[in-house]
Amino acid sequence: MPAADEAGRQDAQAGEPQASYQASLGTVLREWGRIGCVGFGGPPAHIALLRKLCVDREHWLDATEFEDAISACNLLPGPASTQLAIFCAWRVRGHLGALAGGVAFIVPGLILILALAALFLSGAPPLWVQGTGAGAGAAVAAVAVQAGFSLLLPSWTRARKAGSWRWARWALYLLAGGCAAAAIGPWLVLVLLGCGLTELAVRHPQRTGPDGTPGPSSAPRLTLPLVMAPGAARAAGAAIAAGGLAALAWTAFKVGALSFGGGFVIIPLLRADAVGHHWMTNGQFLNAVALGQITPGPVVQTVAAVGYAAGGVGGGLLAALIAFSPSFVFVLGGARYFGSLRGNSRAQAFLDGSGPAAIGAILGSALPLTAALSQPWQYAVLAGALLLLLGLRRGVVLTLLAAGVTGLIIALAGGPLPH
Repeated sequence: MPAADEAGRQDAQAGEPQASYQASLGTVLREWGRIGCVGFGGPPAHIALLRKLCVDREHWLDATEFEDAISACNLLPGPASTQLAIFCAWRVRGHLGALAGGVAFIVPGLILILALAALFLSGAPPLWVQGTGAGAGAAVAAVAVQAGFSLLLPSWTRARKAGSWRWARWALYLLAGGCAAAAIGPWLVLVLLGCGLTELAVRHPQRTGPDGTPGPSSAPRLTLPLVMAPGAARAAGAAIAAGGLAALAWTAFKVGALSFGGGFVIIPLLRADAVGHHWMTNGQFLNAVALGQITPGPVVQTVAAVGYAAGGVGGGLLAALIAFSPSFVFVLGGARYFGSLRGNSRAQAFLDGSGPAAIGAILGSALPLTAALSQPWQYAVLAGALLLLLGLRRGVVLTLLAAGVTGLIIALAGGPLPH
């Protein structure tokens, strides 16, 4: 047997991609770093760039495998596009490539958002920074509404086509997520998990034998959330009691390991902690969300700006490390099963419960974000942002930049700024 074939066989047995699909580490660092630098626009842009590189140009993955990976990443908690980037790097260069590619994808945006956080979140930023931040921050609620509506119709269509009472449960999950985001942001993760487990229990009830014990045909349960929920509650209690970096670590962990439904669901999770722990004012949090949208790379890097406000550069790096680590663990531990996960009925049932709740949470987050505005002109900027995003279908980055320029002009003209 040729040496290359033997190496490929050994790699396959070890769970690594076939040797014939491998690229050099230099290629992974260069290409994934490039995507990390130019990936403006959130997950849709990241997915398009990864598809162009891995499927269309280099043919490292076929289209079916790539779509399976997207579906699997959407079933996992945490930032889906980051997990997809890690998976693609694993597919072409194994575990070491996954680590290198994931880091290369994350680091450019992380450096930029920490630099901008130092500018926008300082104690006495210059006037032009205050105006730009107030303008961009005013548009954040519109971005949340646009993100929620972009997910709403496809999710509703799937629920309606499923028939029975699925559509009614879908509406209840949506309402639960929206109310939780508006009222109990820090505990939103428990609502997401609860909705997912409820749908799982409805569609896959446990069968019991005559003596009341689980029968041999009982459907396997989704044990991971059941195990994580009590542990998460204990960790939350300890973090809240300890405060400081422990509370920051808990916040970052929620974002990376317990949040379902995409990048924007982190807003209600982050806001209550960031403002409640007095790491940031409402206005500074709006700035942080805007920074996470206009910088390249994962939207979840907003957590680094929150970490910077809580503990400087060290706090920002700690928050990013904790928030992104679960994605590496999920992919490195489960990448070989991504193909089968797409068709897993129990995983899909859990997502059919947690997914609508996450959409509701994204829409519900617009309420506290709007309430955080303090100047009349900011409401006008918000209305303009809604027109650009929903009426004229303009992009998020362009809308936030336009809102920031509006705020800059108002500040330089002597208009009132948020306190």
